[in-house]
Amino acid sequence: MTPPHLTDLPIRALTAGDLRRCADLSEDRGWPREEHKWRLLLTAGTGYGIDAPDGQGLAAACVVTRYGLTPDEPELAAIGMVLVADRYARRGLGRHLMRLLCDDVLRGVPLTLHATAYGRPLYEELGFDTTGRAEMLRGTFRREEAPDTSDGSRVRPATAEDLPRILRLDAETFGTDRTHMITRLPAFADRLVVAEDADGTLTGYAAAWPNMETHVIGPLIARDAGTAQALVTTLAADTDRPLRTDVDVRHEGLLDWLKERGLQSVAFNAVMTRGIPGPPGDWTRRWAPLTVAAG
Repeated sequence: MTPPHLTDLPIRALTAGDLRRCADLSEDRGWPREEHKWRLLLTAGTGYGIDAPDGQGLAAACVVTRYGLTPDEPELAAIGMVLVADRYARRGLGRHLMRLLCDDVLRGVPLTLHATAYGRPLYEELGFDTTGRAEMLRGTFRREEAPDTSDGSRVRPATAEDLPRILRLDAETFGTDRTHMITRLPAFADRLVVAEDADGTLTGYAAAWPNMETHVIGPLIARDAGTAQALVTTLAADTDRPLRTDVDVRHEGLLDWLKERGLQSVAFNAVMTRGIPGPPGDWTRRWAPLTVAAG
């Protein structure tokens, strides 16, 4: 019996039970296993995968995170963790998976993703345009006193009472509702902090979450650079792990400040969109994403 062509293999929705298979696929391609992140993405979003015809795990996978007030009619969807097992690479499987998602599952939905230089030509072929860039930084943060903020904001640990205000600020900044993602932050992150000015107005919030041997700073939402720096400094004070974050390259001041304090440039990713001229919301207050895999 002739084995099916790879692009004839069925695509299925992934579940939390596929966590190990997703982590194995990451490891197969030389990525960290990142099980903590995969667990978040598979519960807050929807994973799609193709089972390997040799019976050994997944041949390909990706995750789609839908945003907006109604999951059935999302205002935006982010695509991330697009992976093809090394033994099936360069045989059209990634293109097949992405084409089905973009032209069938997510037909008519505005899309966004972060692309490596390797993946960018495929996404351009599928109608994505480069609308921005993000710089990944990693390193041991050199601690110092929290910098002064221009509006006198103070940074403190977030409480349950802060969550409604965090959700409002996040929706304003991100440009659509992310309640199903942000409400998972208290359990997902090791630290969640907020900044507020003298009259109690929320001016920013940020989280630090564990990913392998690092702590990732994200989301990082702040009214200005001083507040962003104060949030990062507060989060860095409580970890001995190296920090990692992805910063919009338009925030040159924050990038310089982080590099002065020990973080180094690791890579650049293209921010790409399809069906919209660029990511929605207010980029001036959006300093770093929760994870590039979720937009």
